[in-house]
Amino acid sequence: MTPAEFQRRRRALLKSIGPAGLAILPAASEVIRNRDVHYPFRQSSDFTYLTGFPEPAAVAVFAPGRKEGEFILFCRPRDPEREQWDGRRAGVEGAVATYHAAQAYPLSDLDGLMPGLIDGRDPLFYPIGADPAFDARVLGWVNQVRANVRKGASPPETFVTIEAVLHEQRLRKSHSEIKRMRRAARISAEAHRQLMRRCRPGRVESELEVEFQHHCALQGARFQAYPTIVGGGVNGCILHYVENDARLADGDLVLVDAGCELGGYASDITRTFPVNGRFSPPQRELYELVLAAQRAAITQARPGNRWIDPHEAALKVLTDGLIRLGVLVGKPKQLIKDEAYKPYYMHRTGHWIGMDVHDVGHYKQNGAWRILEPGMVLTVEPGLYMPATDAVPAPYRSIGIRIEDDVLITEDGNEVLSAAAPKDPDAIEAVLEGGS
Repeated sequence: MTPAEFQRRRRALLKSIGPAGLAILPAASEVIRNRDVHYPFRQSSDFTYLTGFPEPAAVAVFAPGRKEGEFILFCRPRDPEREQWDGRRAGVEGAVATYHAAQAYPLSDLDGLMPGLIDGRDPLFYPIGADPAFDARVLGWVNQVRANVRKGASPPETFVTIEAVLHEQRLRKSHSEIKRMRRAARISAEAHRQLMRRCRPGRVESELEVEFQHHCALQGARFQAYPTIVGGGVNGCILHYVENDARLADGDLVLVDAGCELGGYASDITRTFPVNGRFSPPQRELYELVLAAQRAAITQARPGNRWIDPHEAALKVLTDGLIRLGVLVGKPKQLIKDEAYKPYYMHRTGHWIGMDVHDVGHYKQNGAWRILEPGMVLTVEPGLYMPATDAVPAPYRSIGIRIEDDVLITEDGNEVLSAAAPKDPDAIEAVLEGGS
C-alpha cells in the first residue's frame, strides 16, 4: 500500500473519533511456540491497516488536531546487537522516515508521555478487553491524569472500543485493497487448478497441501490465510479438518479449502473434485446440487440486498434438492423453518473476508441484517456433508462437498474474484484429464 493510502485511512479514523478524541492502538505481540522458539510474527491487522508498521512492541497514538502531529508511534529503538540476532528494526528514525509518523519515541518513553497525551482528550478509544495487561496500563495512565484534576488536568470520561469505528472502516474496501485481494484470489485459483492436474489415487492429502503452498510462494504469497484443509473421502465431511495425513482413494472426492495471504490480504477458496478424474453419478448429483445452490446465492450477493439473502437462496436450493434425493421429507418452507437441513448443512453460506479470512464487520445493525454495499467482500460457500446414517440413501453416504468463492459487491452486482478456479463439473474433469 502507498503512503497516501495509509494517510487516507488515518484521516478517516481521526474524523470518526472526533476533534477531542484520542485513539491508542498496540501492535501484536510475539508468541512463544516452545521454549525460545517463536511462532512466525504476524502484525495485528488493525495496526497494519493504519500504520503499515511490521514490528512487535509498538504502540500507535492518533490525536486529532494536535499541532505537533496527529500520528505518534512508540517503537523499539535501533539496537545493533539485538538486530544481529533478530533482524533489522526501523527505530524511531524509520518510524518517521519510512512509516510517516509525525513523531516517534522509544517504547521506554510510553509510560512517561501517555498521561500528557490523554490529558484533555475525550472520548478515549482503544481495544478494550483485548489484552487485560494493556487495559491495566491504559487505566494507569488515566488514573495519573485523574490524580491531577485539582491542578487543572482533564481525564477522559468516555471509553470506546476502537473496533467500533475502525472495523466499520475496514469493512468497505478501497480500490487498492480490492486490487490486492483480486491478485491473492487469482494466485489461489491457479494453485487449485494445479492441484487438480496433479491429483491421483494413492497420494497423501498433505502432498496436495504442500503443492498448494509451493505454488503460492512462487507467486509471491509466502503465507497462507489459514491452515489448509485437504479432506479425501469421509474427511471432507469434517468442516475444519487439518490432519491432512490420509491417502486419497480411487473413487473418492477430495475437498480442498485453501487460500493464500498476499500483502496482508486473504483469499479463501474451496473446490471439491474426484480423485480419479471422474465424478460417479451420485457424486455428480450431489455436486451439481451444491453448485446450483452456490450460483443462486451469488445471484443474491448484490448491493441493496441483505447479508442473509445469499444464505436463504442457498438453503432453498439445497432443501429442495434433499427432498428430491429422498433425504428429507416434507414441505420446503417448513423444513427450512425447522432447520431439518442442519445434519447435512450446518454452517452459514459465507463470511466477510479482507485482511482477516473471517474479516471484521457486524452482520446485523440495530437487530436487522446488514444491507450489502459496493466495496464489501464476502465468501459464498454452500456445502453438503452426508453422514453414514440410515437417513441417507447408501450412494450418498460419507460424501462431503463444499464450493467456495470470494465475491466483491460492485455498483451493479458482483465480481467473483476467484472465478479462475474451475468449478463446473465438466471443466473440472477436463483439468483432471490434463487440460488447461
